[in-house]
Amino acid sequence: MAIRSVTGPHFELEQAAFTAGSKLVCGVDEAGRGPLAGPVVAATVILDPANIPRGLNDSKKLGEATRENLFAHILATAEVGVGVAGVDRIDRDNILAATMWAMGEAVVDLGIEPDLALVDGNRSPALSCACQTVVRGDAISASIAAASIIAKVTRDRIMQSLDRQFPDYGFARHKGYGSPFHLDALARLGPCEHHRRSFAPVREWLENTPR
Repeated sequence: MAIRSVTGPHFELEQAAFTAGSKLVCGVDEAGRGPLAGPVVAATVILDPANIPRGLNDSKKLGEATRENLFAHILATAEVGVGVAGVDRIDRDNILAATMWAMGEAVVDLGIEPDLALVDGNRSPALSCACQTVVRGDAISASIAAASIIAKVTRDRIMQSLDRQFPDYGFARHKGYGSPFHLDALARLGPCEHHRRSFAPVREWLENTPR
């Protein structure tokens, strides 16, 4: 049974969709639109209405240990799909198009067709099912909050793996965002293969550094 938190996400949008005739409702969210390096990761989650993990929230509002615990609980109790758009696609198509593509891939990765996708934000990816955008959805919908956790933990693990390959950039610390440490490393070392060449600090380094 879904329990509504006073301040956290709830299951009311999903329940309204069930009342309107939908049988399977998924939440869709992404992580990593803003960083200078690494992929953008999207996730979709179909929660079991009878077994919703307690403590779901916008992944950015949760500590790492809580996210990891919820990640495991979601995987154990829900249907989950993930889509990953790498830096080549981001640089080729732009970050918005890459994000929409990753969301579509995440829904396909579910392996089952939802009737409705609740999507965080104000833009709908091209999906084969109906789509409802929800601004600040990860703070409103339990399904979107669950997707935000899956996307965030998945991406963080990717960045931790990249840190082992390229330790001088500190990817495990900042996850590719433009922190002072990262910008300093970029200025000293130049970009590696996982930097987004279309993003301003990386593009400017490439344009201004003799090679």
